[in-house]
Amino acid sequence: MSVVVYVESQNGVIKKAGLEVASYGRAIANATNTSLIAVTFNTNDSSVLNSHGVDKVYNINTAEDSFFNVDRYSASLVPIIEKEEASIVVVSATADGRYLGPILAVGAQAAYFSNVVALPSSYAPLTVKRSCFTNKAFNESVSNQSKAVICLSSNAFGLKEQTSNAENLEGEYLVSNSTLKVTAVDKVTDKVTIADADIVVSGGRGLKGPENWHLIEDLAAVLGAATACSKPVSDIGWRPHSEHVGQTGIQINPNLYIAIGISGAIQHLAGVNGSKTIVVINIDPEAPFFKAADYGIVGDAFEVVPKLTEAIRAFKANS
Repeated sequence: MSVVVYVESQNGVIKKAGLEVASYGRAIANATNTSLIAVTFNTNDSSVLNSHGVDKVYNINTAEDSFFNVDRYSASLVPIIEKEEASIVVVSATADGRYLGPILAVGAQAAYFSNVVALPSSYAPLTVKRSCFTNKAFNESVSNQSKAVICLSSNAFGLKEQTSNAENLEGEYLVSNSTLKVTAVDKVTDKVTIADADIVVSGGRGLKGPENWHLIEDLAAVLGAATACSKPVSDIGWRPHSEHVGQTGIQINPNLYIAIGISGAIQHLAGVNGSKTIVVINIDPEAPFFKAADYGIVGDAFEVVPKLTEAIRAFKANS
């Protein structure tokens, strides 16, 4: 028996989300006294996994595909799951992971758990805690199947170190049964992406126009954060739709979410209330967002944000 984790990489480098599922998988392997197997695709150096308790690494080279191909990735993972007799498979709740998880569960004839936020509370039967109703509640889901695929919510477990000396193997990339071909992928390359960010700074119509967006970008720059926006902002063309977070946009779970000039409509909250800490800056003391915030500043964003940015910049310069 074993635990298999799908470790994501980008440009040959393992992503933080991949290290988090490795840490999570190691904790499950420790609890069940089994081994931890990692599967990566097109990774240049997997040695970092030795700091997260991985016992064996399969690296699969996808020479035929330059981009993520869910059919072929799933087809290539299933034989490894069967060979290693995995009872639990873990993927991350990234865009690729959410796409892969259900398809992989079908191929492996396994149960599927989405939005998992903690280690299983029981392994016989497998019982996991999941967020539901757009992060407004939690439930415990149970499976009596012999295998299960767990999709771990971003930042739900964090990174845990455990030293190991992983065996490195080559996996086979299976392409014969797939009719899907990905020809192009548009990705943001010059800044932190919303999906991978630990900190997200977001703006709303309270900024009064796109010419004032430098307030968001300057604060994000000093924090090493991604930038985001509310739906009305993207709808009127101030910001691209790729930055829209909310129920109909991107749903995020950063460690810190800073909302500036956003009233906090329920549709927006649905996409961000999985954040570990929420800070709201709004001139309206009655803004609904304050009820969901961990910290709030009632004030004019045009006065508060520049002072906050300078204070953080000065703190970093002196630390």
